Amino acid sequence: MSNRPTVQHFNSPKHISDYPVGPAFRAGFLTSTNAGWRSERPVLVAERCTLCYQCYMYCPEATVFKITGAVDFDFDYCKGCGICAEVCAAKAITMIPEKR
Repeated sequence: MSNRPTVQHFNSPKHISDYPVGPAFRAGFLTSTNAGWRSERPVLVAERCTLCYQCYMYCPEATVFKITGAVDFDFDYCKGCGICAEVCAAKAITMIPEKR
């Protein structure tokens, strides 16, 4: 997957003028992978998916990605918030307990 977010180390600026204007990182970069505290994970029922991509648009962590004919999740970065399941009008995404 070529557009997969990658972990990027954050170097604290030394002077106030070194702070960025706007976000600290360019889009597509995350500061850490899931630390194992997620209690639920999304599961897609592909037959129900209408390819509206609302889950893709609303995911705050950008962990939903488009694949041919459906969507998928990047569980390295998914925090288990359930927003994708909440905005899915077709109810194609459900949240299930995370297996330990």
